[in-house]
Amino acid sequence: MIHLPNLIADLALILGAAAITTLIFKKLKQPLVLGYLIAGILVGPYFDLFPTVREEENIKVWSEIGVIFLLFSLGLEFSFKKLMKVGGSASITAFVEVVVMLALGYGTGQLLGWNTMDSIFLGGVLSISSTTIIIRAFDELGVKGKKFAGLVFGILVVEDLIAIVLLVLLSTLAVSQQFAGTEMLISVVKLVFFLILWFVGGIFFIPTLLKKTKSLMSEETLLVTSLGLCLLMVVLATQVGFSAALGAFIMGSILAETTQAEKIEHLIKSVKDLFGAIFFVSVGMLIDPKMLQMYIGPVVLITLITLIGKTLSTTVGAVLSGQPLKSSVQAGMSLAQIGEFSFIIATLGLTLKVTSDFLYPIAVAVSAVTTFTTPYMIKVAEPFYNWLDKRLPEKWKASLSRYSSGAQTISEASDWQIVLKAYLTNTVICTVIIVAIGMLSSLYLLPKMNELMVPLWGRIITGIITFLVMMPFLWALAVRQVQTTAFSNLRKQNKYKGPLWLLRIARIGLAVFMIGFMLDRFFSFAIALSVTFIMVVVLVLLSRRIQVFYNRLEDRFFKNFNARETAEAAAKAAKPEAAVLAPWDAHLAAFQVRPEWDGVGKTLEELILREKYGVNIAMIERGERLIPIPPKTERLYPGDRLQVIGTDEQIISFRNYIDMHLPEIKHTRTEVELRRFDVRTGSAVLGKSIRQSGIRELARSMVVGIERGDQRILNPISDTVLEDGDVVWVVGNPKRTAALFRVKGEAPPQIQPA
Repeated sequence: MIHLPNLIADLALILGAAAITTLIFKKLKQPLVLGYLIAGILVGPYFDLFPTVREEENIKVWSEIGVIFLLFSLGLEFSFKKLMKVGGSASITAFVEVVVMLALGYGTGQLLGWNTMDSIFLGGVLSISSTTIIIRAFDELGVKGKKFAGLVFGILVVEDLIAIVLLVLLSTLAVSQQFAGTEMLISVVKLVFFLILWFVGGIFFIPTLLKKTKSLMSEETLLVTSLGLCLLMVVLATQVGFSAALGAFIMGSILAETTQAEKIEHLIKSVKDLFGAIFFVSVGMLIDPKMLQMYIGPVVLITLITLIGKTLSTTVGAVLSGQPLKSSVQAGMSLAQIGEFSFIIATLGLTLKVTSDFLYPIAVAVSAVTTFTTPYMIKVAEPFYNWLDKRLPEKWKASLSRYSSGAQTISEASDWQIVLKAYLTNTVICTVIIVAIGMLSSLYLLPKMNELMVPLWGRIITGIITFLVMMPFLWALAVRQVQTTAFSNLRKQNKYKGPLWLLRIARIGLAVFMIGFMLDRFFSFAIALSVTFIMVVVLVLLSRRIQVFYNRLEDRFFKNFNARETAEAAAKAAKPEAAVLAPWDAHLAAFQVRPEWDGVGKTLEELILREKYGVNIAMIERGERLIPIPPKTERLYPGDRLQVIGTDEQIISFRNYIDMHLPEIKHTRTEVELRRFDVRTGSAVLGKSIRQSGIRELARSMVVGIERGDQRILNPISDTVLEDGDVVWVVGNPKRTAALFRVKGEAPPQIQPA
């Protein structure tokens, strides 16, 4: 008997249960995540009615892979530029919501008599909403084009970033078992250091790699390369003490800045779905129904706190950030759930053995309930706002309206603020790169050099190589001028000359310190001090050449960083007046042109969309080609992506048109088979060539062979004449073909299969 490894049998059981439950939930129009959780309960160790997974440890490994690909895919959707575009509204709202839910979670845990670690982790679990669940709910309800959806997506982006920081902080807290401020600060600084280093290095090298190898990149090689880069960053992250999830997220966000981002996201989707399903099923396997029954009270209480607390905190945060009350209420009710990051945080506590066994199933149960309520919360958000609007005093509504209008005004930064911000950014990035080069040289290059030669010469050569690599960044740290216009404006004012000189001296002093810090790792203090002076002189003498080289490095970085944005920036520049619509309810929404839509092939003038629905087509994306402000003669083709400007009502009206105005498709069954037919006296095809017989045109079939006595004619030409006694082999619709070969006055001939 062939031995089947338990892992394969367990995977068969998991995926089989997941397939059945998700089909049922799809039929019931419920979130598939719930189906995965129930599948996990059914095949888990606490449910005896069905077969149980045998090797839970192996499944945990697969679920960890699922977390990696889940976070990698999330990173691909994240994009650092997207965070920059989110602006203050989403950042303030997310911060207020996370802080309030952390406090509510901790307070609830203490109220229930839980220990400190359980209470802290409960706060972390409740603080992050589910990106996956919200995106699916928005898709199903068709509200992605509404104005509040943009705010929700911005909040989710910021929350995902906060969740990454929370994972690091909770890991540190779990290890130290106490709230040590110094250790927390070190962890945050370490996180910022490696985030800057990985992002700058990744943007500099990876887009260039993908660009150079584009001609060699098939879908298969691109998928393998992307997964390889993801797992490489996972290894790097774990080596420096961070979680695998953080490494996957960082690599995804780096690849999100490349021109191949959409293609990679498409290729990775199936992999993510597979391992994501295993992850959610493994989450369900850890749910003990008896423990849920025992803790049904806390589950109900925490669910209510999640629904009410998230709704109120998000609404208040959005109002404080200057959003209108309607958008704030809709955003608050949309974010009232917990999901995948909550599972990851709860799993972290369980893995580090710092939380009680009951916290995990409670978190999963609350997630399941809030996942179920999410679509209904989104649906009733607008009616609830209308109810609230009728009952609010007019003074309150007027004050909120004035505050919202005032908060959305644009303030111009002063020259001093611009210069300080530019120099701070430049200093932080250059310092991180210089420190990283010094650490890599001392930890990896120096030991190799000492193995190859005398230690003294090994230190000298390592020091020279390290200094040469550092030179462009030392020059940028000490000498380079940024924001030259603002700097020149300040220099003309006497009161700023002193601070500007202090700023310049501080930068030069920091650069000298960095040189000494690097040399101190290779030589004694006395030697390092003397050599530092020599290196500063070399830096000054070679300043022009270093500047040219640094400018080339910087140009490549920004070219890679802005590759995806170049075309969009050109499109926006073509019609700057589009920004005038921003203060009103008008906004952009994207639509895909489906092949069966009756507008396909028509010009914009023929469709008269502005007259009918009030919307304007701002841009058409056709493959890699962008058509900004398309002319009225432009035709729409299948697969076109339309960027449409309009209000909520206009967008909904247009969505109904483009989704519902489709031709009725009659599903007919078309059989295509290989059959043989005899040519007999009286047959309509006798004496006719294949072309004249109408086999292709009338029967939608094709002659692939003729048997004529002992002769066989394969793929006969269309001029071949059909003779009496021929056996004709035809591929196509057998019923239509049989009608052509039928002899007049006789019953239909028997169709003989191949």
